[in-house]
Amino acid sequence: GKGDLAKAFRYGLSRWSSFCLFLEDGRVAMDNNAAERALRPIGIGRKNWLFAGADTGAETLARAMTIIETAKMNGIDPQAYLADVLDRIHDHKINRLDELLPWNWLPVAAIRAEAA
Repeated sequence: GKGDLAKAFRYGLSRWSSFCLFLEDGRVAMDNNAAERALRPIGIGRKNWLFAGADTGAETLARAMTIIETAKMNGIDPQAYLADVLDRIHDHKINRLDELLPWNWLPVAAIRAEAA
């Protein structure tokens, strides 16, 4: 009814700046097709992961898949990314952890080349 339509409009208007973010930042896609494609392997593998152990096992798997798919979406080989980050994270300053996120990450070799 009218109440539902008003609720939908209020929802849209309250999030208007988020809906228009792609106009201000060229890195933000207009749609989420890439994210949908990244989730496809998870949906396909759902039956295989049905017995991941406990809920904590499933949560750990979800976190790992999120990191792997985010690396892929940023054009990074997930295996190289994980190997590098897991090797470096223990010595990395906590206030600079954002440098290790897939969209900011540079391999050690690239960092050494920049420093030289």
